[in-house]
Amino acid sequence: MNQVEKIIDEKIQGKALITQDKKENTKKLFIESYGCQMNMNDSEIVASILDKEGYNTTQILEEADLVLVNTCSIREKAETTVRNRLKKYNAVKKVNKNMKVGVLGCMAERLKEKFLEEEKIVDLVVGPDAYKDLPNLLEEVSEGRDAVNVILSKEETYGDIAPVRLNSNGVSAFVSITRGCDNMCTFCVVPFTRGRERSRDPKSILEEIQQMVDKNFKEITLLGQNVDSFLWYGGGLKKDFKKASEMAQATAVDFAQLLDMCATQFPKTRFRFSTSNPQDMSLDVIHQIAKHKNICKYVHLPVQSGSNSILKAMNRQHTREEYKTLIDNILEIVPEMAFSQDMIVGFCGETEQDHQDTLELMEYVKYDYGFMFAYSERPGTLAGKKMEDDVPNEVKKRRLQEVIDLQRKHGLYRTQQHLGKIEEVLIEGTSKKNPNEWKGRNTQNIVVVFPKEHYKLGDFVNVKINDCTSGTLKGVAVEYSDNN
Repeated sequence: MNQVEKIIDEKIQGKALITQDKKENTKKLFIESYGCQMNMNDSEIVASILDKEGYNTTQILEEADLVLVNTCSIREKAETTVRNRLKKYNAVKKVNKNMKVGVLGCMAERLKEKFLEEEKIVDLVVGPDAYKDLPNLLEEVSEGRDAVNVILSKEETYGDIAPVRLNSNGVSAFVSITRGCDNMCTFCVVPFTRGRERSRDPKSILEEIQQMVDKNFKEITLLGQNVDSFLWYGGGLKKDFKKASEMAQATAVDFAQLLDMCATQFPKTRFRFSTSNPQDMSLDVIHQIAKHKNICKYVHLPVQSGSNSILKAMNRQHTREEYKTLIDNILEIVPEMAFSQDMIVGFCGETEQDHQDTLELMEYVKYDYGFMFAYSERPGTLAGKKMEDDVPNEVKKRRLQEVIDLQRKHGLYRTQQHLGKIEEVLIEGTSKKNPNEWKGRNTQNIVVVFPKEHYKLGDFVNVKINDCTSGTLKGVAVEYSDNN
């Protein structure tokens, strides 16, 4: 459940991705994604690779020549959903004999034998670093052989592939800057499914952002399992940096420098990033946020637990005291900074006192919002192999409810701080509840809704906030902001 991997937006799970059709493409690709934003971004890369192989996307499963499901190993629910989808694909396959089915992503890496040999439910299995091999793998499949490539790479960052933007609101885009993770949190399967950490060449990142800006995207989120530890020194794994030449080390680009480059080169583009890791979060990054108006005043800073003994059991490289100090230091540099959390309750060995420590930490920070889960053991993780999942389910449920209730209270406290203020909002779409209202987000990443009037999608608008719930601000547009 590490970082960006776990920020799972339920609204976009399992949506078939749609790209612009090309007349010359004759084959149809049906691709669904489950899991985190990194997975959604990977599906865009896959669509881009297959576009060159003659595939247009379709939302009609029955007419597809190739069906791909991009999977997630983080939560049991995602795995169960994917298994059910595979059953559905196979029912269609009985009618459409030529249809091929493939599994991509994190589950592919973990369950390759099961899918191909034991259950015989798919034709190809492709891990997160092997998408460029898809054309060869499809050739294997067309000749009647199963095809597998789940080799994790030290180099692959897909820096040379411009993702096809799918199901986008046309305003916000995601750009992956790192792949893999070096933090061996005991509850997390990511280092095993996505490999060790490596960063993309800043030049390719800036080129991709330029393409997005040229297409009129107004907001870019820089993505990685752990963006703070971005480090480009000419290629290779983060852990091998100390073996690099003196010149490579001296000219390396870290995350704070990358942020500075992005914000400086694209002053009219708003930047966000996700996900941060407390032990890697450098105050240099916070100084860049303070320096640039176009870097949002919001940090997703997963803590996972407020108890030192649980943090140690999770192999988190920080204590509760260090985390609190980090929060204090950030607020000293950027007083209006908003924070969100990831929290796992009921981890192996968690006592009532550990749980109280978590609630106390939440009281200390008063997060704007959070992503909260009861611990569920994932096969292949260190905790799964070596620790007993010993907190009873009803205890997990109660603790989770207490964490959610407290978060709701803090969410309302935080949104109330915005009442009466005028804040810049980027219009991202129509409000779900009212077709006559726009919705967008302010710099703190809080959703703001207001009457449409003459404003349009993609405008930066100053909005006076006059009402709120625990998760949404309501207001009235005053004028265009000076960022248009």
